[in-house]
Formats: sequence, C-alpha cells, structure tokens
Amino acid sequence: MIPTVSALAYDAARHRAAVLDRSDRGRIIVTGADRGSYLHGLFTNDIAGLTAGQGCYAAYLTAQGRLISDMHVYELGDAILLSLPGDTKDAVLAKLDQFIFTEDVQLGDVTATFAQIAVVGPEAPAVIASAIGGDAGATLAALPMHGNARVQWNGDPAILVRIDDAGEPGYEVFVETARAGALQSALTASGVVPLDTETAEAIRIESGVPLFHRDMDEETIPLEAGIEPRAISFTKGCYVGQEVIIRVMHRGHGRVARKLVGVTIDGDRVPASGAAIHAADREIGRVTSATRSPALDRPIALGYVHRDFVAPGTEVTVDGASARVTAVPFVDRLPAPATP
Repeated sequence: MIPTVSALAYDAARHRAAVLDRSDRGRIIVTGADRGSYLHGLFTNDIAGLTAGQGCYAAYLTAQGRLISDMHVYELGDAILLSLPGDTKDAVLAKLDQFIFTEDVQLGDVTATFAQIAVVGPEAPAVIASAIGGDAGATLAALPMHGNARVQWNGDPAILVRIDDAGEPGYEVFVETARAGALQSALTASGVVPLDTETAEAIRIESGVPLFHRDMDEETIPLEAGIEPRAISFTKGCYVGQEVIIRVMHRGHGRVARKLVGVTIDGDRVPASGAAIHAADREIGRVTSATRSPALDRPIALGYVHRDFVAPGTEVTVDGASARVTAVPFVDRLPAPATP
C-alpha cells in the first residue's frame, strides 16, 4: 500500500512551518556531579565536553559494538536530558542504572512528565517565538545545532532545543505534559500546520535520516548505518564498544559487510519494508524504509546492501522494478517558492 503523503503538510514543512508531536520518544533525566563523566564513558560522543546549553547526537553500544540505542544528549546546566526512541528507553535506563557504583549520578524517567513537540521548516523560529513569546526569538536564533535553552511560557518552564533528525531543520519544545494541548493550540494560532506521520516519514527518508528499529537495530554497527560522523567522537577517551569501532576503522579501513544506502526506484510501486534488493540474480540486501517522494515524484527507499554495491549509480532491482543506488540525501532542503 502506498503511504498517503499530505501535499499541504509537506509544503508547510519544506517551505514554511509544520508541527509534529514527538511525545512517543523516551525521556531520561540524569543528575549528579558525575553525570557528564559517567555518560562519557558509556556513550560514543564527547559528553564530558558539553557545557550548559550544548548537546550532541550519540549512540550507546554493546561491548561488541552493536547499537543499544541512538539518542540526543542535552546538557541543561544542572542535569542532562536524554531524548531517545521510546521503545529503547527502558533498556537504556536499566543498563545505565546497572553501571552506577560510587558515582554521584541519579537517573529519572521523565517520559510521562514532559511532552516533546517539534516544529520544522524555515519559519519554525518565528512560529515558536510567536507562540512562546518573551525573548524566545532571540534565544532560538542563538542556538547551535543540538543547543538547548530554558525559557518561560505563560509562567511555566519549557526547554527549547535545535534538531536535525526530522529531515527538515527545526526545533523541539519540551513542556509539562499537562500543558501540551495548550502549546499545540498556541502553535496552531501562530499559523503552523500539523505534520502527519506518513508525511513526516517521507521527509525523513528523502533526507536519508535512519530511524532506530526501522533502519538500524540491536544488530547494527554504527558504521553500517553511516551515523558515525554525527554520533562518534574519534578523539575522546574510552567508551563501551570502542575497540570494535576502532578495529573496523583502522584495520578494516572503515569497510563493513553491508551499508545503508539510498535507492531510487522506477515505476509507481512503493516497496514494503524487507523487500529484497537484487543485483542481477544475486540478492544483495533488503529495504528498511520506503515512500513515494513528493519532490522526486517516484518511489525511494533506504536499505542495506552488500559493500560491493554501495556506489551511487549501481543498477539494482527492488521487487522486480529497476532501481539504482543513490547518494543521500535524496532531496536537499528545498528553497521557499518565489514570491508572486
């Protein structure tokens, strides 16, 4: 079945602003004087180097270098907030708790406490500033990627963060769950358009952003999914799984058995997740995510293929349809339409 993409929501997300409820993600708060050094020894990115208002994308690996979860890490100044896939939150929380010995670290599950609402598109800062009020506009303008700031909204605390994982640049607002409906109303009044799941998926796939438990899972090494430039610091100290990553990078020159790639497909049929990818008569991989691209007006997919077939332009077939390996992103951020 071809996913239904809303032309209105797609146009808003690419050219103006659209809102996406991301409350299905998990949220963990980490406090205590040793929080940075503790997480630094577990996660792949430079956590100890974060100062108040900074953040990063990171991964948590097994000793065998396979993913437990990916996540965004935000140093708030007196605590670290982790935003991660909702279905990995409990496993991550349990493992983090397991490795606390004498460290001054406390963990809290705040998934039910906070709502997480994303606004994406070139007009996202103006829309959020209009809804939040105060000096939110200046705050948003000053945020680096993964930066965060605490603000007040109608007397209630809120956290603003800058994101890059929705496919279109944007921001997230964390508010108390009881205030989520009021924030949604304020954003709607500011002219934002709701972004439905199918359209959000199309934008994510067009941008080549892998999703946990869709394009990567507990059997995936970060280098297979291509997330290492964003998720891994190669200058920090030790972390869980580092030996495997370093061995692949240095002894294997970064070559892994399979790699996540983009695939552009001829015809009109959007392949199902798990559809086989062939080169001649040889099965070389499987589709993980697929959609019909509104920008390209054709089916596109993300999928893993054998390392000998990762070069852009490689001719393949997907469920019998002619296709070719394509560099991602399929679609760069689109310019705003010309003013009449």
